[in-house]
Amino acid sequence: MSSTEESEVVLLGWWASMYTSRVRIALSEKRINYENIEQDIVNKGPLLLKHNPIYKKVPVLIHKGKSICDSKIIVQYIDETWKEGYSLLPSDPYQKSQATFWADYIHYKKNDQQRRHY
Repeated sequence: MSSTEESEVVLLGWWASMYTSRVRIALSEKRINYENIEQDIVNKGPLLLKHNPIYKKVPVLIHKGKSICDSKIIVQYIDETWKEGYSLLPSDPYQKSQATFWADYIHYKKNDQQRRHY
């Protein structure tokens, strides 16, 4: 049995990724036990390629063998799957749209800055 089959919740991430950090914070806030598997983002391993074959990027959350990719989608999944405690995202549709807007803004702003430096 592989590690991802033994653990109910597995996070494929990279220690320096702000997107992986976003997911780690959400898991911590919801007090979810998970197995963290660090990924080599240059030499992508078979586990990452299996669970995110399209973009081949971290983070990837594996829950009961099913893969969820993209940090914003993962946070939404965590919030909707684990109802205990308080919600990570607003329940009001307008407020949720605003939270998503600002998360996208930060995401795209960071990516624009990275492109300028390389």
